[in-house]
Amino acid sequence: MHEPHERAGRSEDELRETDYGDDTQAVESRAAAAGFDARTGARLKRAARILAIVFGVAFVLVSVDRLVKAYGVARAARAAAAAPPLVEVIPARAVGALQHLLLPGYVAAWHASTIYARVDGYVARWFVDIGDHVHAGQVLALIETPDLDAELAAARAQLKADQATVLVRQAETEFARTTYVRWRDSPKGVVSDQERAEKKSAYDSSVARQRSAEADAALAQARVDKYQAMTQFKKVTAPYDGVITVRDIDIGNLVTAGSTAATSPLYVMTQNDPIRIFVDAPQSAAEELLNGNAPVEVQTGAGARRTYAGKVSRTSQALNPQARTLRVEVDIPNPRDELVPGMYVKVGFGLPPRGLVQVPAAALIFRASGPQVARVDSAGRISFRNVTIGRDDGTVVELSSGVAPGDRLALNVSSQIEDGQQVRAQNLRPDNPAAVASAEP
Repeated sequence: MHEPHERAGRSEDELRETDYGDDTQAVESRAAAAGFDARTGARLKRAARILAIVFGVAFVLVSVDRLVKAYGVARAARAAAAAPPLVEVIPARAVGALQHLLLPGYVAAWHASTIYARVDGYVARWFVDIGDHVHAGQVLALIETPDLDAELAAARAQLKADQATVLVRQAETEFARTTYVRWRDSPKGVVSDQERAEKKSAYDSSVARQRSAEADAALAQARVDKYQAMTQFKKVTAPYDGVITVRDIDIGNLVTAGSTAATSPLYVMTQNDPIRIFVDAPQSAAEELLNGNAPVEVQTGAGARRTYAGKVSRTSQALNPQARTLRVEVDIPNPRDELVPGMYVKVGFGLPPRGLVQVPAAALIFRASGPQVARVDSAGRISFRNVTIGRDDGTVVELSSGVAPGDRLALNVSSQIEDGQQVRAQNLRPDNPAAVASAEP
């Protein structure tokens, strides 16, 4: 009964130590009862303290490392902001002995024909299909023409009737002639002059009727010849050696003679050897191409790349008023049908030099005052110069003024760079792929 008063009389530290001692004794008694070493708890406490110290030290080290890196990044950012801007620089080159101009073109057939029916009828048979090589005069299809056959038979019957009429008129004419001759040669006084005149008139009428019958027979013969000629078109034949590209008929199809918009074609065929290549050249190259002496190289990009050599065969001799381009035609032998109509190709022309300077298109700057380039001097200062474009093929531009060979020109200059500003130059070679890539838009 005196225990509460005694605990009340103690201090809080004494009570805490007493309670801690009681707890320790209780833990040790439980550990002893469970078969554990009494020093295990103390070891665990020391391990927990060491682990806490290790985590604290690691946290301090990570925080210090982050501060150091953040300071380094900020210092590098300040240095980069203070440094002159970096620009890619490429030297201007003098145009060589032969300037290569590469343009897109397309392939067209030497001949392209749409074959229509020449007679009315229906398709009885067809013999060739798309992709077949045919020869001139080869039968492509047969057309049955019952109406034409009936008209031919009627014309032949009419011809026979007209020919019989001619025989009748010839007999009448011969009788009238002999009668007139007897009356004409009779002695005077035997027949009257009036009778002679009547026989003469009868003879002349017989001659006229005979000539009319002969004309009708000739007309009937012409009609027969016409229908016979039309029967030849029952066989649809190839006009030349070529390739069938379209077949638009089948057995039993009704076909109509003619080539109007409402008439369906039977076949479309092309002749591909030799073959034509058309290119629209810019006005800057028209002067060299008009004489037709520029060497030509044709490249195909589909599958294996193939190259063909040729020359300019003909030009339109006039510029397109809308596009200001010159239509150029190149003829190339095509015995193995490696080129087909409609194919896209690249055509390269070898043009004579004009004493110009060649730069990538990325070196040009277009402003209100006209085209300019940014020249970088040996001290790294940039200056803008006005230039005159002599020839432009898209990726490479030839300048006729404002730039000299060897001048270092900046590519893709930012609009924030001013005239006279200090820059850092990164030199590129003209044949470097990076320079080519920079020149592309």
